Amino acid sequence: MIQETKQKEKRVLVIDDDVLLARLIEHNLSRIEVEVLKAYNGYDGISMVRSQQPDLVILDIVLPDIDGWEVLQRIRQVSKVPIIMLTIKESEDDIVQALNHGADDYCTKPVGMAELSARVQAIFRRAELYQARDQIEFADHLLRINLAEQRVFKDGQEIRLTPTEFNLVHYLLTKAGRFIKPKEILSQVWGQEYVDDVDLLRTCIWQLRRKLEPDPAQPQYILNRPGFGYMFNRRTPAQS
Repeated sequence: MIQETKQKEKRVLVIDDDVLLARLIEHNLSRIEVEVLKAYNGYDGISMVRSQQPDLVILDIVLPDIDGWEVLQRIRQVSKVPIIMLTIKESEDDIVQALNHGADDYCTKPVGMAELSARVQAIFRRAELYQARDQIEFADHLLRINLAEQRVFKDGQEIRLTPTEFNLVHYLLTKAGRFIKPKEILSQVWGQEYVDDVDLLRTCIWQLRRKLEPDPAQPQYILNRPGFGYMFNRRTPAQS
């Protein structure tokens, strides 16, 4: 008799000192068959990332011991796990800071459970979509990108990208040489729920340029043209 293999249940680690909120998140995510782990301070959260290896982390900025920014940086030293930051304000500066520290997404407090659940599911869909990456590689005098191995080198030094940044580079490389409209990028990389979140895309593009370009203010690889969108340029000036 052939037994069906049950798909492994996803595990989400919530790092937040608000006990009631953590339980509310657990209750809502259980509806989509997600196991929720909870840590009520930053140090416990870092330890649980190492020991439990969750599929996703939901991280509050304000914690009783160390702030969420430091927790995020320490997690990024040991793990590429997708991270959703819980922020108090929804400003471009907060988005920039979250992505700059290595977050994949953000959600503002008070947290809407439907929105948070949608963002969690969107991240899981992206992970499944890009799990079997195309054998796409780009290399020139400065940059080498191998998305199958999830490794990027700039001037011989390996560059750390978040899972979302890898997904964005992957999509731009598959369409290299043509401009892609922001809504299409947001839909394909983040999900349909994000098609109007142009600030998120703009900020993530800025982060990629900061990591990949020799001069982010004068990009050679990730180009944009108002009204047309963004393009990955395979033919940089040094190659032309």
